[in-house]
Amino acid sequence: MHDMLSSNNLSDLGKLLRAERKALGMTQSAMAKAAGLRRETIIRLEAGENVDMITFLKAVAAINKAIRLVDKRHDYETVKELFSGD
Repeated sequence: MHDMLSSNNLSDLGKLLRAERKALGMTQSAMAKAAGLRRETIIRLEAGENVDMITFLKAVAAINKAIRLVDKRHDYETVKELFSGD
């Protein structure tokens, strides 16, 4: 399991949530129950569909994770330019 989930898009975030849930040995139904959501909502989240923020936060809490905002990482080309010495 990861200490920090990291993603820049909904599809990747859904995949991360699914991976964390499975790593815990938790079914979609169990996650839904722990979050106070419907299983269909967990399916939508894991598919990367757009849901409201409170729904997302409930799902994250159900797998004992939290949200943390961090600076966006630069891509390789940006870093290369920053350190090119020009």
